[in-house]
Amino acid sequence: MNKKIYFSSILLFLLLCSRFAFSQTTAIDTLGDFKSIKKASLKVGLNYLNNSVYLGRADTVNTPLIEPNLKYTFANGIYFSGNVQIVPNRKTNKLDGGSISAGYDYDIGNNCSGSLSFTQLFYSATSTQIGSSIGSTINANIDYDISDVITPSLSIDYNILKQGFGSDVMVNFGISHDFAQESIFAGDDIGLISPTATVNAGTQNFYSAFLTLKKYKLPKAGKAQKLLSAQDAKLAKFQLLDFEFAAPIEYKTGPVLFSFTPTYAFAENKLPASITKGMVSTQSGLFFFEIGASVKF
Repeated sequence: MNKKIYFSSILLFLLLCSRFAFSQTTAIDTLGDFKSIKKASLKVGLNYLNNSVYLGRADTVNTPLIEPNLKYTFANGIYFSGNVQIVPNRKTNKLDGGSISAGYDYDIGNNCSGSLSFTQLFYSATSTQIGSSIGSTINANIDYDISDVITPSLSIDYNILKQGFGSDVMVNFGISHDFAQESIFAGDDIGLISPTATVNAGTQNFYSAFLTLKKYKLPKAGKAQKLLSAQDAKLAKFQLLDFEFAAPIEYKTGPVLFSFTPTYAFAENKLPASITKGMVSTQSGLFFFEIGASVKF
């Protein structure tokens, strides 16, 4: 089969599956010769995530999210962004959280790019998202395209937790390769598939905070809470948290960008099931996906 027809068929199928959603993913804008001209821009979008999974960890109840979002970027790379998170399958308390961010995107030559940011997070008191104990995050990341063959990336987060729990340091290392195709359906469109493998490591104070604040307030949880206290030293230790394999797919035509990102996460160093059974998912592997689109002005 002709390579161009094969690529077009894959993208058409995925777009039909995700035509009602939005995304703010922008890998195409930073891909080699496709880099956008530096100018002020406003991006408006809407994402759909089928389940909230954080570092291979999730609640026992599936938590889908609808995320309206916007981002304004100045010509010098400074940006402000925000989103809200809505859980559509709840009868009440559908507004689950949100965030506001300020940051700086930068390029070093044609092959290296990165960003610095500060994000303030907001969650409802009834949120069951694993990361809902995180109050704010400071992030720095960088990636380098090696001869259009492979792109290694490094991201570091410093997470400040709520209500006196210790902070967390997270390190993410990833590698990816971009398969790009121009003029798929029209002369000015672009398609991109980026198989990606990442490794996450860090401390798990967020997990202790989540279980204590959200789960162990339930009746008859005293025994489990005592078992958790015995795990505090392990949770505060820097260690491997999960492996993730993803295949982000993007299609850009004019100012509109569609995306679909399937991900499979394999959790490592989870707490014993004797402590978390019935409170969080005990699965070692979790599949989830995100679909969407955005419009850039």
